[in-house]
Amino acid sequence: MLARSMMAQAPMSTGGEAMELSGGGGEVGHGSGELRRRHHHFVLVHGLCHGAWCWYRVAAALRRAGHRATALDMAAAGAHPARVDEVRTFEEYSRPLLDALAALPAGERVVLVGHSQGGFSVALAAERFPERVAAVVFLTAAMPPVGRPMSATTEEHVNYVGAEFFLDSMELEQQNADIPGNPVIFGPNFMAQILYHLSPQEDLTLGLSLIRPTNKFTGDVLMRDAGLLTKERYGSTRRVFVVVEDDRGIPVEFQRRMVAENPGVEVVDFAGADHMAMISSPAKLAELLVRIADKSTGTMSP
Repeated sequence: MLARSMMAQAPMSTGGEAMELSGGGGEVGHGSGELRRRHHHFVLVHGLCHGAWCWYRVAAALRRAGHRATALDMAAAGAHPARVDEVRTFEEYSRPLLDALAALPAGERVVLVGHSQGGFSVALAAERFPERVAAVVFLTAAMPPVGRPMSATTEEHVNYVGAEFFLDSMELEQQNADIPGNPVIFGPNFMAQILYHLSPQEDLTLGLSLIRPTNKFTGDVLMRDAGLLTKERYGSTRRVFVVVEDDRGIPVEFQRRMVAENPGVEVVDFAGADHMAMISSPAKLAELLVRIADKSTGTMSP
């Protein structure tokens, strides 16, 4: 099964699997020459230190519009049962997403949405399963180009913003010698001032109670493989970058730099949201995701 089905009102994943909010299925045909309405399936991937829980507002909005929304916890994130020191590689970290796509019924194609650091996981998934992806949406996310190691994008961002940018965020002691580098955890001031500055105070409080330490895997063999992402697979998927203009976490200038390094990527400008756009502007974001999905399938949504 792709995900454990849950009641529509449940806001979070359980058991480290996935939060799935499903609307009615199927297509509705109309008169000759008219577009067919279709219900899309969105797979939502969180960023660093976060989990499936951060998508609860967007997932609910997509469900109300009649679509399927599956928000996944990457390994050792959100409600996933693994500890951060048990997940040794970026492949293992992304395994819940890779397994979800592998389990899709034949012929089903989903819209992948990666936020922030989650852009690396959706890029890897698109490389492995391009035939199962209708579109890959990078929501102010790390978007690695073909022919360069994914770790280079993280290193460029850190160099761009500078070490002082991360305020009271912390590097923690690494408990597993097999994992290069140290896990990180966001600080309260960094969350409030950089990531959630336009989000409701209640959601900042929720986020502070739910974030977990995460490894960035910049020294991982897969992350440092310049040949990992290929033009024939990852590069052949429809990729859409949502530029969040008021984001402080990934400044808009750096977002546009990543776009410039990825020829052929579609760009959508998104104003009035902070880095956590799924929390600060959920209804508007859900509507945008549906429009992107409609374009991928040549359909219109009800």
